[in-house]
Amino acid sequence: MKNVLAIILGGGQGSRLYPLTKRRAKPAVPLAGKYRLIDIPVSNCINSHIEKIYVLTQFNSTSLNRHINQTYRPASYSEGFIDILAAQQTPDSPDWFQGTADAVRQYLWLLDSWDVNEYLILSGDQLYRMDYSKFVERHRSSNADITVSVLPMDKRRASSFGVLKIDESGKITDFKEKPTGSDLDSMQVDTTTLGLDADTARRNPYIASMGIYVFKKEAMIALLNGRKDFTDFGKEIIPSSLSDYNVQAFLFSDYWEDIGTIESFYHANLELTRYPEPPFSLYQADAPIFTRPRYLPPSKVLDCQIKDSIISDGCVLEGATITHCVLGLRQHIGSGCVLEDSLLMGCDFYQSPTEYAEDVKAGIVPLGIGKNTVIRRAIIDKNVRIGNNVHIINKGNVQDVNHEDKGYCICGGIVVIVKGAIIPDNTVI
Repeated sequence: MKNVLAIILGGGQGSRLYPLTKRRAKPAVPLAGKYRLIDIPVSNCINSHIEKIYVLTQFNSTSLNRHINQTYRPASYSEGFIDILAAQQTPDSPDWFQGTADAVRQYLWLLDSWDVNEYLILSGDQLYRMDYSKFVERHRSSNADITVSVLPMDKRRASSFGVLKIDESGKITDFKEKPTGSDLDSMQVDTTTLGLDADTARRNPYIASMGIYVFKKEAMIALLNGRKDFTDFGKEIIPSSLSDYNVQAFLFSDYWEDIGTIESFYHANLELTRYPEPPFSLYQADAPIFTRPRYLPPSKVLDCQIKDSIISDGCVLEGATITHCVLGLRQHIGSGCVLEDSLLMGCDFYQSPTEYAEDVKAGIVPLGIGKNTVIRRAIIDKNVRIGNNVHIINKGNVQDVNHEDKGYCICGGIVVIVKGAIIPDNTVI
């Protein structure tokens, strides 16, 4: 894998993940209590022995840049690196990144300087575990110019992805990006050819692109230089290359989730608590997920009832009932609290006892969750202060509303308390 250069796309504005992306890029959104989304593709690269990695960033990239710089530091004697390529304006490229292909094109002068055979294009906002070496080996064995990682898909979700058809050799013969209506219907195939049983194939009659590609170096350079009006891989580069290039499909048959919306993000996190086997495991010893070491103390649990939950490092839980939840770093939960079906992202810092006492004396809600508070079906972003006797339960069963001025939004029925919000005592949401 020394001849492979990985390029992780940092994503656009992340409007569908708002308000979690108000102050951070999509790949910097916290995941599973202690990780960030960017840790997934980077860890997959490390576990696949791919050591040359660039991360392309543009929107709200401060926390993403800081996390990468603090987390991934290859040894000085290694050829490996994990570097950030930020969007920039130059005389040749006066505009910001216009799409996935344009982002790569603007740094093609740098990518071309590396003596590698393949470029591996990855997304920074997906949850999955893949051995990329098998992906690259399939690309090489089929003598492909481009290989697209694909998976079977049902009709409900297929219109959100690139959908394709393949022949008996695995060559892609048709590709449509996010088709709908009759265009989507025309892309149905018999997915038993992928090895699915008849019942599973009937439920998943589409082949969807994961937005993950391997390019031959020469093919990438020719396509990006020859078609400069094309700005996106899925919408333009891949479909236009089918007639002139050998574009192959690589079947991925494990868990994969595109973290594109608040709902998908919420469910992907809470599914990690599923017992006995979650769909995605954080405990696979031969392919660990890496993140920044923080050297926090172990969590302290005092007279609590906890079921089917994940508790991250440095938490203090007092007399709480916690069911089907994910608790992030340094989370403090007061006595008498009831938490159900919720994701709490934790805090970036601790309050000292003096600071805590001063807040209480001044009538300011301290950091963490106060006493006798009930939280159900919610996402609590970082550094939130929630008072005593608060009920965050979406009492009116509202589906979508923006009350950032009051410290919360509701997205698809899920209450999202925004980062750094203060929710006073006795509030009902």
